[in-house]
Amino acid sequence: MFIINKENNRITKLNQKTFSELGFRERDHLQEWVANNPESIGEDLLIIQKEFNGFNDTNERLDLLALDKQGNIVVIENKLDDSGRDVTWQVLKYASYCSSLTKGQIKSIYQDYLNKISSDQEAEENLKEFFEVEDYEEIVLNKGLTQRLIIIAANFRKEVTSTVLWLMNYKLRIQCFKVTPYQLEDQLLLNFEQIIPMKEAEEYVINMAEKNQAEISIQEESKNRYNIRIQFWKSLLPLINEKTDLFKNVSPSKDNWIGAGTGISSVSYNFVMSRNYARVEVYLQRSVREENKFIFDELVKYKDSIEDNFGDLLFWERLDNKKASRIKYQKDDVNIFNDGDWETMINFMVTSMVKLENSFKIPIIEVRKNLISMLNSVEI
Repeated sequence: MFIINKENNRITKLNQKTFSELGFRERDHLQEWVANNPESIGEDLLIIQKEFNGFNDTNERLDLLALDKQGNIVVIENKLDDSGRDVTWQVLKYASYCSSLTKGQIKSIYQDYLNKISSDQEAEENLKEFFEVEDYEEIVLNKGLTQRLIIIAANFRKEVTSTVLWLMNYKLRIQCFKVTPYQLEDQLLLNFEQIIPMKEAEEYVINMAEKNQAEISIQEESKNRYNIRIQFWKSLLPLINEKTDLFKNVSPSKDNWIGAGTGISSVSYNFVMSRNYARVEVYLQRSVREENKFIFDELVKYKDSIEDNFGDLLFWERLDNKKASRIKYQKDDVNIFNDGDWETMINFMVTSMVKLENSFKIPIIEVRKNLISMLNSVEI
């Protein structure tokens, strides 16, 4: 690795170091760096435990336990200057131990971890936020044989890389990251490099493994759930399109929500359904938290007139601890997966959405003007 000197148009080689000579240790340093910044290995992971040893009849412990965005368990094993000969065997054992973890056990493991690092966080709420769902029941964790393995080390022995490459033919998701410390005077730098599979060829390698083996079966429950949602939206959309043009360009989705624009960017009218409720809402999801709160606070000024026009009280959720905000109207005790509830849900959602649009139409126009003025004043 080199540093560029723009003034003299030259490059200077950085001093490559070992963790040992810098005085760094595996558990106290490398593990903590990855745990506190999992994006260092190029992916948005949720760390749910460190030094996990919750295995029956063994005292072994894995370094880091995480979840990826697909709900798969990710076992992360850290080594310092050398991977050792047995690291592949280690991570395979850990993956086998974790393969039987249930959704409830995973939540409990994560809650134990949160209790160690923070007293005011709830595992269920964090999981919903990480997976970007409103209903915890929608989350599927550790399904089938989807466990993933990540090995991090400064150097990998040939017997390790050879075994990893062979195992990948059997659709085992294994990644090897080479981590290298550098020194520039008093400054220390750290580089993470995915060496197996090569980042540029990762998709190709995965596709080839899938071609060589039987295609990973999709869980019947998930497939059925997606089909049910699509059929529900197919039943709802023609009825709402008779009442308003809001959703005329919206297609049925496998998701538990569909949305349409309000006239303010990233502020939408949403239909949301689950196994517990049917909902209509105005959802504020702009990329800047302060803009969402500004829009929400501006709409609150019209709260009385909005609810008078709507004909009922709405739930105003500023959600101070989150980026988004929401104003909703909800019917509980209905279940999307009980087709006997569909007529009740659809009638409620269509009628409520029409009232929601009519109630917010004028306030949205006024708030949009105020938002533009606010943003212009900030830019100036």
